[in-house]
Amino acid sequence: MRGVQHKSIIKSQIKEKTMNEDISPTPNRRDFLKTTAVVTGMTVAPGVLLYGVSQAHQVQQESVTSDVRWGMLIDTTQCTDECDACVNACNTEHGLTEQIRADIKPVWIRKVGLRDKQTGKEHSLPVMCQHCEHPPCVDVCPTGASFKRADGIVLVDRHICIGCRYCMMACPYKARSFVHKSLENQKHHTPRGKGTVESCTFCVYRIDNGKKPACVEACDKAGHKAMLFGDMNDPNSDISKKLKAISSTALRPDMRLNPGVRYQGL
Repeated sequence: MRGVQHKSIIKSQIKEKTMNEDISPTPNRRDFLKTTAVVTGMTVAPGVLLYGVSQAHQVQQESVTSDVRWGMLIDTTQCTDECDACVNACNTEHGLTEQIRADIKPVWIRKVGLRDKQTGKEHSLPVMCQHCEHPPCVDVCPTGASFKRADGIVLVDRHICIGCRYCMMACPYKARSFVHKSLENQKHHTPRGKGTVESCTFCVYRIDNGKKPACVEACDKAGHKAMLFGDMNDPNSDISKKLKAISSTALRPDMRLNPGVRYQGL
């Protein structure tokens, strides 16, 4: 009876709010998801990370502008099957070392093998968050935890992530992971937490301090130099010059998301 009474109170409050407010008859998708989250009790679901919020939001408010569009060009002709330098560097940099089943282990960057059915030509390429201009993960997030900075980097604010995993379902690149276990010995620059979603950040704290992402440094050190990172809006940057000089492609161009990661040689 107590549960029924509680539901009646909620319904009454929603009805009263509807009568007192001017609510659009055609709410957008995000408004709908937010309403759904409140009614179904998702706001009290486990997953709120009780650490300090990443400084990425603060940096965005203070100095990040849309004059910059960070991006990455990956030359698949220089990326080899046997090399996992970028994957290992990412795992070490962000502390993705917990022992857990492979099917649920958090992965921010993974190597994918592609084979052309017509020619038989094979490619090995790293796939991570593509940092889309129009990120579907941001569009479906009911709390605003998934957000895109003005400079194009897509991030997850784990302080307000409720672990609903809508973003994981929306991402066409399967680039996001869910943290199933409590974590220890975390990296101070990459706060993580059980019950939250996470993905590649382009090592945003490095970028904000004038450095390259860890995967790019590792690829260079391995001698492949298959990953080129920089400002795609700067005509004088190496990545802009290279993109103008060669043919490149985005993964799933049919979705018109305009990813910040491009591939050469596919």
